[in-house]
Amino acid sequence: MTGAQRTLFLAAPRGFCAGVDRAIDIVDIALQVYGAPVYVRHEIVHNRHVVDELRGRGAVFVDELADVPPGAVVIFSAHGISPAVRREAKDRGLRALDATCPLVTKVHLEALRYAKQGYSIVLIGHRGHVEVEGTMGEAPDAIVLVESAADVEKLELPDPSKVAYITQTTLSVDDVRTIVEALKRRYPAVHEPAKADICYATQNRQDAVKELARRCGIVLVVGAPTSSNANRLVEVAATLGAKAHLIEAAEDIDAAWLTGDLGITAGASTPEDVVMACVKRVCELGDYRVEEFRLLEERVMFPLPAELLGAAKETGVAVGAVNERAAARVSGGEIRIRHH
Repeated sequence: MTGAQRTLFLAAPRGFCAGVDRAIDIVDIALQVYGAPVYVRHEIVHNRHVVDELRGRGAVFVDELADVPPGAVVIFSAHGISPAVRREAKDRGLRALDATCPLVTKVHLEALRYAKQGYSIVLIGHRGHVEVEGTMGEAPDAIVLVESAADVEKLELPDPSKVAYITQTTLSVDDVRTIVEALKRRYPAVHEPAKADICYATQNRQDAVKELARRCGIVLVVGAPTSSNANRLVEVAATLGAKAHLIEAAEDIDAAWLTGDLGITAGASTPEDVVMACVKRVCELGDYRVEEFRLLEERVMFPLPAELLGAAKETGVAVGAVNERAAARVSGGEIRIRHH
């Protein structure tokens, strides 16, 4: 190869978050405890590599509970569900396990609390996203969805003094800030969550991609087209002037993109081995040295469902009380890149 060596900046944190770790572990353990098939409503997380691997082991992904045989084990995806879905599972005698991310559950509980207190609830999110559908199902008569500051200007709420807002967990931090500012101008008494609804992993990955965009003009985001948080990473990088590309796998990388220093990051549903394959492919296509930078350490872990832990104990399947992937990451068991 000719020319000066270029740098591939590898962002961290990147990839799997604690909620994704937990959801995948729930399917994995359920397959060990109950045997195949285990049914999953919607993709457990928005990543085809994860879904294909679990499907190969006996997970069956369905869009509707009507496709699940009576009495079967069904797992609700990390994005959350409405109470109506939960009731349907109970009425059909399904053995349900809830893999909803606890940070999504937090938003559901906020919606319920505000609705009981008589507030009009403004949900900031993307129409049609499964997380938004689940949240709106908690209080459908009280929640109105907005996707932009322009939507805020169109709102007609019954009591301007009793308005609260909640948000989808995987949005752009900057976009939400703009919409919230519009809400506060329109409804000065608006109530906001005690703690921001955008999840820690979404915030951290957006902060990391901002640093990538400052360091280099080309950013590759490894993630699925259906992944909200991966798409937001592309938008954040592009807003800062980088040429940002969303890729699902190493074979999606176009050699024509590699014209200088570049950065790689990954959405919260992307496996680390897929990221490493992309790093390897870039290094095959050009003379790159890999430099990892880490903005902070993530040490978040969520407990597994008690009913799954109980069933595992009864059947002799050895599991810890917290999700194994998160525990490995926190203890330093993640794959790390050796600096050249």
